[in-house]
Amino acid sequence: MWSSVVRSAGLAPYLTATSQCVASQLRPLIPAVALKADSVLVPPPVEPQTSSTLAKTLPRSALRVTSGVHGPGQVRFAHSDITVPDFNDYRRRDAQDPNKPAVSSDVSRKAFSYMLVGGCAVTCAYAAKNVVQDLVTTMSASADVLALAKIEVKLAEIPEGKSVTIKWRGKPLFVRHRTEEEVNEVRAVDHNTLRDPEPDEIRVQKPEWLVLIGVCTHLGCVPIANAGDYGGYYCPCHGSHYDASGRLRKGPAPYNLEVPEYTFPDEETLIVG
Repeated sequence: MWSSVVRSAGLAPYLTATSQCVASQLRPLIPAVALKADSVLVPPPVEPQTSSTLAKTLPRSALRVTSGVHGPGQVRFAHSDITVPDFNDYRRRDAQDPNKPAVSSDVSRKAFSYMLVGGCAVTCAYAAKNVVQDLVTTMSASADVLALAKIEVKLAEIPEGKSVTIKWRGKPLFVRHRTEEEVNEVRAVDHNTLRDPEPDEIRVQKPEWLVLIGVCTHLGCVPIANAGDYGGYYCPCHGSHYDASGRLRKGPAPYNLEVPEYTFPDEETLIVG
């Protein structure tokens, strides 16, 4: 015989339940036969591997919170022996104090960064300047051309009535010591009648010295000094005649011979260029 006493769950701590088992006084006429029960096969649990089986593992209702005399409670264990690591090795010198705002040391910390960036910028600018200067230098005139950019001529070595030819900047340079008759002859000509009208006075700095570039203005040939119909220069290529002032008098050339820049630093020296 089984008996049980059920009471309210609210009074469970104060009440107790008892049960008693009493053997029956009757004896069966036929002894009991023990039957062997068939074994029950329980299928193994299915491991969730598909979306359908995985969805079945999700909670089917909203979460609930219960509280009461016998409600489940949470227990959290807090450890007070864990030390906070020191980050001073990673902080700047001006930001060692964690209680001090970083804005107070912002200027001093950024000054180093600005100086570093400025120094790198100056170095890069200097390197770029050298590269550009080297590139420009390669496109400029060579050393031998620069050495001949200016040439000095000793006038005492040129006798009166003679003309000398000097190489200057890869071109022939005519320096002529004119006589008084040559000067009077070229200045007596009316320059307005010439193809390239130009008076002798503006082509020379001193009447007795004539400086010309010895390249014919027609096709670039080199004229012959003290030759031609006018006693000046004659181009053997196409027959252009120039007088003692380098002015065109006859022939296919369109212009007079070119006069370069020159100066007389003293009475005995001529510098061309």
